[in-house]
Amino acid sequence: MTTPLFRRVDCLSIPVPDVDAALAFYSANLGHELIWRSSKAAGLKLPGSNAELVLHNGDRPMETDLVVDSVPEAVARFTSAGGKVLKGPFEIQIGLCAVVADPWDNVLVILDASKGTLRVDKDKHVIDEPAT
Repeated sequence: MTTPLFRRVDCLSIPVPDVDAALAFYSANLGHELIWRSSKAAGLKLPGSNAELVLHNGDRPMETDLVVDSVPEAVARFTSAGGKVLKGPFEIQIGLCAVVADPWDNVLVILDASKGTLRVDKDKHVIDEPAT
């Protein structure tokens, strides 16, 4: 039996023009707990799973990120099965990421946590955030 490539859903990432306003809506009004906050994004807990709702400002579209054990290995396996790489692999704060498409042109974002998870202070602000 073949081992599944995708390990779990990491997050549903939602673009917003104002992270503070989005936090008021999703956290204060809808009750999702803040897990972490950076200068351009915030992660909120989705109960019953370890997936996050990520609110971000920037030019990325709405996306669902899927965790793999290793992005380079996943890219090799994905492309050998008939998929294609659209972007990456590239470094992100927690590891590596790639944007791929299946044979039907469905775009998937895959990532690994090869650098570890985000570290936050007592106020949930990301520690060691890269300079912007």
